[in-house]
Amino acid sequence: MKIEIKPYDDSFIAVGFPEGFNTDLLNSVRKIPKRKWNDDEKLWLVPNSPEALNQLKMNVYNTGLFNVDEGISDKKQIPIVPSAPIKKMQEVLKAKNYSEKTCEAYKKWVEAFLLKYSQKQNLGQAEINAFLTELAVKKHVSPSTQNQALAALLFYFRFVKNENPVELASVIHAKKKERIPVVFSRQEVVSVISNLSGSKQLAAELMYGTGMRINEVLALRILDVDFDMNEIIIRHGKGDKDRHVMLPQKLVPKIKEQIAVVKKIHQKDLEAGWGKVAMPNQLEKKYPMAAKELKWQWLFPQAHRWKNKETGEEGRWHLDESLLQKAVKTAILEAGINKNASCHTFRHSFATHLLENGYDIRTVQELLGHSDLRTTMIYTHVLNKGAGGVISPLDRM
Repeated sequence: MKIEIKPYDDSFIAVGFPEGFNTDLLNSVRKIPKRKWNDDEKLWLVPNSPEALNQLKMNVYNTGLFNVDEGISDKKQIPIVPSAPIKKMQEVLKAKNYSEKTCEAYKKWVEAFLLKYSQKQNLGQAEINAFLTELAVKKHVSPSTQNQALAALLFYFRFVKNENPVELASVIHAKKKERIPVVFSRQEVVSVISNLSGSKQLAAELMYGTGMRINEVLALRILDVDFDMNEIIIRHGKGDKDRHVMLPQKLVPKIKEQIAVVKKIHQKDLEAGWGKVAMPNQLEKKYPMAAKELKWQWLFPQAHRWKNKETGEEGRWHLDESLLQKAVKTAILEAGINKNASCHTFRHSFATHLLENGYDIRTVQELLGHSDLRTTMIYTHVLNKGAGGVISPLDRM
């Protein structure tokens, strides 16, 4: 099995699998932030930065499919993080029921920390302080990103090394920035959605109609849509929390039509000898036949099955985030909207428009899945007239 990494342009590196791949190898690329899938050339595009390349190589190395002798990891160029402490940390995270995304984020920060200080022994508070300060001063990360790195390192030291760093006062913290969320007007929502089509249009309508995040929409399975109860169940959301949101009645016919499309795709996959879908947690072991049932299939499946050329195995994942993001960006441009908007703007618009309609902020908090009401409070700017409701003295002349 081989992985091919080569220059693509000034911004990206191309990653390909000339001899096939499996789920672990595929996920090693999917875990890279801001990676994109080029459907025309059948290549993954990874940001051309040292951080992204180091993370890619470390992810590939951690699949266990390669070794140093095969050239995937060069000790002179990329120090190898000891696998034992990382493995122990993952076991503790899992035992404490941390979400998969949190586990991946913590793993990334601890690996970056250990890589940076791979030549040093007895790592402690001084190295933590220096690492976090560098994130703020040199890499200009956001306060939330720096806090996430701090949480990951504290978890590692407390539960893996059995140490408790407390002298962290010398850390230079990233400056907190107050940002007002970008929000579409109702007419802008209509304009953007009308410039989309097919399953991408339905996904955008669900993001605006329910407040779901892009990854929550794309991870929906057929069984998550409850037509009788008029609700959608979001499983393993942010913080590994489940929640219920309303099922927009206007979308019921479209969703049923989408399920009919998925049923045809699934039937063809079964006839071809495949049709299994990735199952959450350990359900595949507990219910080995469930992976081929229609109810477990993705609501938004990929257009093509992935294929492992080495084993011949084929399967289907859900629509990749980058494809929906690209489609929405194009739709925003075609609508002539000059805002720094994205898929997440639908979620902001959902919350803002609910508050404008007089819904209680606690209700909005529950629908968005926020643990802290202060997170939801950012949308209350719409309850005041704000700058847009003030008459300029120039207009009174």
